[in-house]
Amino acid sequence: MHTHCFAIPPYILEHIAKKGTKKDQAAALNTISISEQTRGRREALKHMSSLLAVSGKKERIIYDAKHRRFLPGELIMSEGQRKAPSVFAREAYQYSGTTYDFYKEIFGRNSIDDQGMRLDSTVRYGYKYSNAFWNGSQMVYGDGDGRIFRRFTRAIDIVAHELTHGVTDFEASLVYQDLSGALNEHMSDVFGSLVKQYHKKQKVDKADWLIGKGMFTSKINGDAIRSMKAPGTAYDDPRVGKDPQPSHMKDYKKISEDNGGVHIYSGIANHAFYLAAMDIGGCAWEKIGKVWYITLRDKLRPTSDFKDAAKKTFDVAGELFGISSTEQIAIKRAWSDVGVKI
Repeated sequence: MHTHCFAIPPYILEHIAKKGTKKDQAAALNTISISEQTRGRREALKHMSSLLAVSGKKERIIYDAKHRRFLPGELIMSEGQRKAPSVFAREAYQYSGTTYDFYKEIFGRNSIDDQGMRLDSTVRYGYKYSNAFWNGSQMVYGDGDGRIFRRFTRAIDIVAHELTHGVTDFEASLVYQDLSGALNEHMSDVFGSLVKQYHKKQKVDKADWLIGKGMFTSKINGDAIRSMKAPGTAYDDPRVGKDPQPSHMKDYKKISEDNGGVHIYSGIANHAFYLAAMDIGGCAWEKIGKVWYITLRDKLRPTSDFKDAAKKTFDVAGELFGISSTEQIAIKRAWSDVGVKI
């Protein structure tokens, strides 16, 4: 089952719709409306891209919606094209390619479905649409409203985050509700951050551990959409609200909004990953990233929760690095530190 996953959590847009200026409110309500319509119009069949893809080859196609809401839009760029017609096309092309390279080089994965699926992207979707999403067959990016949000192609971790929802669709297929949904969002944040670190050739101590850094305009008091290092500190501004993410299970409670808190409680698992990565050191994709990838690919099930993820990552670390290895101990300690006992 493919899930419509959006880059900007609903509670941010809802806050803007209530507390923003008239222009902010209008833009937020427009984005909320488009997102709901987009979710409702889900196609049962995926694009022909998965059928046309050639195994082992990186193939990217970029379309331009020209501020309309018809997908995929006008073809403007294809694999091997050297000159991009716009900054939107260039970023979508480059960053989807880097995400492909990351999965291929680090984990031996052949695109989103591991079968060589073509990476399709549509830029300039909707008018001042302040979101980006994976719809089960392609990436879609809005321009942002220019007042609160910048263009959604500009952050490589947002691109990789959304594409990883596709990987999760094809592997664990985590149900997008409550803690399994938070685990779904967590996996996208983990690999979104790792792709950014891989792109910048950063070790764990040099990474910013922020998701969507630079997505807010300079008018907003916020560094990013989320922080894996310090959940709850990514932004604090009257126009967008305060980052609600906790970093410990003691602050978990059942809620109805945000599909049961999929974007909110992902911060708990995110922080566990950050703690383990810092404990292990080096380049995060080499060891702990491998543990998380194998867990996502082979061990998790649609209704898995944080406790399942903790147990499975602990087990995989033991298989890869040995029982009571530094890596296994670090992972157990990290989960324990956020209130998830193995």
